[in-house]
Amino acid sequence: MKTDAFALRHIGPRETDLQHMLQTIGVESIEQLVYETLPDDIRLKAPLNLDPAMTEYEFSNHILQLGNKNKLFKTYIGLGYNQAIVPAVIQRNVFENPGWYTAYTPYQAEIAQGRLEAILNFQTTVIELTGMEIANASLLDEGTAAAEAMALLLDVRSRDQKKNNVNKFFVSEEILPQTLSVLQTRATPIGVELVIGNHETFDFSTEFFGAILQYPGKYGQVYDYTSFIEKAAANEIKVAVAADILSLAKLTPPGEMGAAVVVGTTQRFGIPLGYGGPHAAYFATKDEYKRSMPGRIIGVTVDTNGNRALRMALQTREQHIKRDKATSNICTAQVLLSVMAGMYAVYHGPKGLQYIANKVHAAAATLANELKTLGIEQVNSAFFDTILVKADAKKVKAVAEANEVNFYYVDENTISISLNETTSVSDVNDIITIFAEALSLQPSTVSDFTETNHYPENLNRTSAFLAHDVFNKYHSETALMRYIKMLERKDLALNHSMISLGSCTMKLNAAAEMLPLSNPNWNNIHPFAPLDQAQGYQEMLKKLEQQLNVITGFAGTTLQPNSGAQGEYAGLMVIRAYHQSRGDDHRNIALIPSSAHGTNPASAAMAGMKVVVTKTLENGNIDVEDLREKAILHKDNLSCLMVTYPSTHGVFESAIKEITQLIHDNGGQVYMDGANMNAQVGLTNPATIGADVCHLNLHKTFAIPHGGGGPGVGPICVAPQLVPFLPGNPVIPTGGETAITAISAAPWGSALVCLISYGYISMLGADGLKSCTEHAILNANYIKEKLNGHYDTLYSGEMGRAAHEMILECRPFKQKGIEVTDIAKRLMDYGFHAPTVSFPVAGTLMIEPTESENLEELDRFCDAMISIRKEIEAATIEDSNNVLKNSPHTLAMLTTETWEFPYTREQAAFPLEYIAENKFWPSVRRADDAFGDRNLICSCAPIEAYMEEN
Repeated sequence: MKTDAFALRHIGPRETDLQHMLQTIGVESIEQLVYETLPDDIRLKAPLNLDPAMTEYEFSNHILQLGNKNKLFKTYIGLGYNQAIVPAVIQRNVFENPGWYTAYTPYQAEIAQGRLEAILNFQTTVIELTGMEIANASLLDEGTAAAEAMALLLDVRSRDQKKNNVNKFFVSEEILPQTLSVLQTRATPIGVELVIGNHETFDFSTEFFGAILQYPGKYGQVYDYTSFIEKAAANEIKVAVAADILSLAKLTPPGEMGAAVVVGTTQRFGIPLGYGGPHAAYFATKDEYKRSMPGRIIGVTVDTNGNRALRMALQTREQHIKRDKATSNICTAQVLLSVMAGMYAVYHGPKGLQYIANKVHAAAATLANELKTLGIEQVNSAFFDTILVKADAKKVKAVAEANEVNFYYVDENTISISLNETTSVSDVNDIITIFAEALSLQPSTVSDFTETNHYPENLNRTSAFLAHDVFNKYHSETALMRYIKMLERKDLALNHSMISLGSCTMKLNAAAEMLPLSNPNWNNIHPFAPLDQAQGYQEMLKKLEQQLNVITGFAGTTLQPNSGAQGEYAGLMVIRAYHQSRGDDHRNIALIPSSAHGTNPASAAMAGMKVVVTKTLENGNIDVEDLREKAILHKDNLSCLMVTYPSTHGVFESAIKEITQLIHDNGGQVYMDGANMNAQVGLTNPATIGADVCHLNLHKTFAIPHGGGGPGVGPICVAPQLVPFLPGNPVIPTGGETAITAISAAPWGSALVCLISYGYISMLGADGLKSCTEHAILNANYIKEKLNGHYDTLYSGEMGRAAHEMILECRPFKQKGIEVTDIAKRLMDYGFHAPTVSFPVAGTLMIEPTESENLEELDRFCDAMISIRKEIEAATIEDSNNVLKNSPHTLAMLTTETWEFPYTREQAAFPLEYIAENKFWPSVRRADDAFGDRNLICSCAPIEAYMEEN
């Protein structure tokens, strides 16, 4: 046994377990199982052409050496990215803690109360700093948040009859360049005309429905936008503001100026630069627009006993209901990063944030004053942390880079310098010395920062913020460490038990893959640093792209999309650009099976396509004849087919090559959703089945952890004809020869976490990756057979096998008064997170065990499901006072003096023997979603306000 082989550690079942598992399934070998699962005509004929697998030790040394190729310069580039100090207590207890980074999206609120509270803290921080009424649980980055703001303002436009056909959106020329590029990408397909200009000369024409401003501007100038917003309102133009969140501890919040939406990034609240991400963007707006808000919102409600409980508020995945009528395809958040940012606010509190903001501003003011004494003109009349100076950029750059310092060079005579939380008096003196040397001047020296405000008095923040207890009691490390641990104990993550979510692939996120993320050589690089300072990153990212090309069989990859939904959108936009390059602008029909993820039709609509839904057969497969009829009907305008493979129903459809050929014959391209790629790697691939583009969920198949609902990475891999259109970036050139504009803000998206997938692939190699896929199929079919006779599997392949996941039929249990939700909540008492509930079929459970789970854990899960099935059998529709309807059972229930239930305490909390050894206690009873939506509170409201709502 090669004990240093990574695959041995990553894959759960032991060699000694295989015979038992295969016997249970009824096959002689894994090869036979794969043969019975996968159509033979799509099997790969040769192993993946990847480098030999590294051991964990070899990878550790390799990634350290590669990281040393990145140069850690002092960087003052700014443009929305600033070095921040990650408090060690947050780095160790959140960022590096599997109790936080391996948790899943909090759809099961009762076992996610800790994370929900942490996100509520984040939302409160955003609401109070921006001066708005409601905020969501975070978005992907500032650029995409700005695009979502534009989409929201377009959506609410329809409430004003006068604005119904108005389509112009004003963009201040002060906007960050990467934000502008994302806005350009998103505007055209939805019929929005961007007008870029100077906000001071804007004429407030009634042809505009909205506007967006940058606060402070891209090179640091601080403007008072009050009169602009007032004039805009008078002309029924709603205004979004992209604001630096740290500056809002000193400057008047946009909400107090009358902004309709405020967006930005919280990266400088204790989140590493990471060469562009992942970072938590924020999105805040008025309460009246809450139904148009993208992403997730965490809200307060009550549980069965009337006690306070938290859960995701409103319909957090409205695209699954609205589908192509949805205004956003975002179904995620940057939860791990928003937790860190929220904890940063908790740790520092209002006074700490004011201290940091004052220090940063004082550093900028001191530098401006000293450069002025040297005769160097500083252009910004008002600023927070960024000054704009006139000097010979070529001379300054040469001296600066020799001293390992980066500025942003606007043009040959203009230099932008953004200071940050880490900037010391010594750093300021170094900058002064660089300018003095470059311009042959005598340097001066400062001994302390100047404490004067370099912006108008009327922009000085006067309103209080973060007065709630949580922001004022955990300021020692001991206190914060215990608070974080208290919240962690309320959450069930992969470090406790299997999370068997269908379509979400909750596999091991190995420590060897995660460790490099804490290395400053990787996490402290600015995304717009010169390429020669990021050679380690460039090598790693290019290698990862090549690895993904090999795995998918495609010719090119972009890592820029920073979520699966962004990947969908990117894939469709590249298809759109391809058709346009051939003069086929009219090709705008997207065929989408009725079983597809809700994000598919939402993404298609955002890409300017018209959705035509195709039928699904009773066995869950695509109705090929219906597809043929619609492909031929729309052949002159067919843009693409969106298909998930294996299907959303957990089956390898044997007609897939016929389906893809049908689309090609009628002039379309095939987009493959990569949600189920964990059943393909090493056995087949998107190119082999006939796809032209696929997105990959690196946070599923390729081991990036879900982080409680984010981060995610959703790269797209494309066939040769689509390579020229891969997205670019306006600051650091990247993408194809005729690249579309940016999909997200940073050139390589959430580059830091790409290290995880690079490690995963590098340590597994071709054989290990294939073995992972085989064992994912093995584990799924083992569960299927173990549960056979207790639960029916809704769909199977032609030889009776599941792919890597299966759907259990639970609808007949309604005859006993039991809903699928009751099973989900009862599983908590057994120490398990529920499988995917009611997707893609209402009233069912979709189970995916992944390759990482060992036989013992699979058996425990099956035992729990079988035990629950017996409890269902004992239930009656007349009596709802049963163990299922009352689940989950909390410790408070079990320890009350009186017990008024018709079953024992032991049956409630310890129905099987194994539970006593490692009991997980849900911290609340069932959360009341309807109550919470009727009484929406999305911040740490004072208890008095909460009581009033009740």
